[in-house]
Amino acid sequence: MTWPRMDANGRKFLIGLISCALALGQQPNDTATFKTTTQLVVETVSVKDKSGKPVEGLTAKDFTITEDGVAQTIKFFEYQKFEEAAEKPAPPVARMIEPLKKLPFSQISPEPPGSIKYRDRRLLAMYFDLTAMPVPDQLRALDAGKKFIRTQMTQADLMAIMIYSGAAVQIAQDFTDDRDRLLSILETMIVGEDENADTSNDASTADTGAAFGQDDSEFNIFNTDRQLAALQTAATMLGRLNEKKSLVYFASGLRLNGTDNQAQLHATINAAVRAGVSFFPIDARGLMAQAPLGDATRGSPGGLAMYTGASANASLTNFQRSQDTLWALASDTGGKALLDYNDLGKGIVEAQHSITSYYIIGYYTSNETLNGKFRRIKVALNNTLSASLDYRQGYFAGKVFAKFTTADKERQLEEALMLGDPVTELTIAMEVNYFQLNRAEYFVPVAVKIPGSELALARRGGAEHTLIDFIGEIKDEYGSTISNVRDKIDIKLSGETAAQLTKRPIQYDTGFTLLPGKYAIKFLARDAETGRIGTYQANFVIPNLMKEDKRVPISSVVLGSQKIDLSDALYTVKKNAELNVNPLVIEGQKLIPSVTRVFSRNRDMFVYLQAYERAAQSTQPLVGFVTFYQGQEKFYETVPTAVTDGMDAKSKAVPLRFTVPLGKLAPGEYTCQVTVLDPTNQKAAFWRSPVMVVP
Repeated sequence: MTWPRMDANGRKFLIGLISCALALGQQPNDTATFKTTTQLVVETVSVKDKSGKPVEGLTAKDFTITEDGVAQTIKFFEYQKFEEAAEKPAPPVARMIEPLKKLPFSQISPEPPGSIKYRDRRLLAMYFDLTAMPVPDQLRALDAGKKFIRTQMTQADLMAIMIYSGAAVQIAQDFTDDRDRLLSILETMIVGEDENADTSNDASTADTGAAFGQDDSEFNIFNTDRQLAALQTAATMLGRLNEKKSLVYFASGLRLNGTDNQAQLHATINAAVRAGVSFFPIDARGLMAQAPLGDATRGSPGGLAMYTGASANASLTNFQRSQDTLWALASDTGGKALLDYNDLGKGIVEAQHSITSYYIIGYYTSNETLNGKFRRIKVALNNTLSASLDYRQGYFAGKVFAKFTTADKERQLEEALMLGDPVTELTIAMEVNYFQLNRAEYFVPVAVKIPGSELALARRGGAEHTLIDFIGEIKDEYGSTISNVRDKIDIKLSGETAAQLTKRPIQYDTGFTLLPGKYAIKFLARDAETGRIGTYQANFVIPNLMKEDKRVPISSVVLGSQKIDLSDALYTVKKNAELNVNPLVIEGQKLIPSVTRVFSRNRDMFVYLQAYERAAQSTQPLVGFVTFYQGQEKFYETVPTAVTDGMDAKSKAVPLRFTVPLGKLAPGEYTCQVTVLDPTNQKAAFWRSPVMVVP
């Protein structure tokens, strides 16, 4: 018989309960079930003296550990000691005449709670993000991995190989010290095979013109959410092991742009901290020397920016932004990023040296509430012992969202909105725009997009329904809540549209009236059938266009490929006063923002924005056009369109509308630029955004 985890008094109490049950006439074949839940918290603590050497010989009695100020009882204690003597370089893998076959993918083998599987071994995982590296960078990353395994791997090291090619995280090799096998895995990775191969499975699906928009592969093109979600999955896999883990992340930067979800970044970092994983990102591009006006691989930029230095500064800024996320992943998980360095193997060595001999301390937390809140941990040495301690400062508690009553469901959403550890079970994309209403106020339409394939269908009354709950809030730069939204939709679908839901996103929109300033928006969507929640979090700025005097003051630019009637059930959630001020509603039709900026070349692109002529009594002529660039080369430009009327008397807004036939563009990635010229006042305004044209 296996006893639950309890002391002697607890066992006596359990025996008494069983005896009472038998005395009351319970039959022997009747089963009494007793359930208990415990949450094991594991801390890896490095203890070093003044000279930086590990302190050995400590016991559990030498440590005091508290969680949120409450003392905890240490139930598990181990010391991990590493032998640092380097082994001889491994001989090269024997070459065979026939090509090497790909080895089967495995899994990270878990260990029972409270036990140590890899005693006195250092755990290093090499993670290759093939979607974030072009072929030359993949070659450098693989060579760095092979060099480390051959010449720098020690007796204490165990290596694992993880691969992300766009579909899922694959474990090419569990932790092992078999150098030949590790080298064989790296040799069988075909360079360039999976580059940017991210869920294009629906690209060949016929576009029926339904109101859903493009398929859900568009969610993977212009944001880093899927790459960060894959990292979160990798950290969770490694969290099955109690030992300290280092994940060496090879990527060519992570591109940042307007569709990034900060909630996913927070969730990835929190998952790594909870799993005891430190990220060591390596920029596989190495040290790059960029010519200010471009090198021979591309044409030089034109215009005034080439002579003022603005073009060179923008190029440098974009490069630095691509490294920001790598730096954040490392600093927030206790790792270190290797940036602007040609010897990529140094990053692996730094991950290796970061794990020295350490203590593993485990306790069963006295706070068993699964509320998802942050719990602060403090570890200290008792008596007069003096040393520096390095350990995880806290963790986010687990969270369980089960089937609730109506009141419980409402509380669940409110609590999820306040969590520091965002829930990212559903994929969400969001676009925030702004349009000036008067001299002080701006209308801010918010468009939210969710892949239909992630939502569950419920059958009610013989029809298919999609049930979604929404909650969100906007805070200013001081953390005060300025506005919020709470909505619920029950979308009734016909048989045809229900079948398309698995490949077509659903879009929801709402609007706010705000003043100029800096804001943060946090928005949650919940599938009411399964309870799965997605979170989107981002910062945005509403500029004060009244102070704009050097350029033509313009609103946000909205790109879309659909105009629908307001009666469309998929998008019109409820009719409210905001529709009267929403500039995207024109003559009973609404322009649907693309959000993900992915367009089919079989449909036209609609471009809408407003220019503001504050001092004019009537419309002053404006000229606008749309240009598409690939790199610095102009690929296509619309005919300049003159606007001579349409000014709103109150907001002084002049609407500019363009229809761009995308059939003239080949599939690929472009930079879309909208140019507005004011010949009367000799001013101009420019707006740019990356877009993707698909077949």
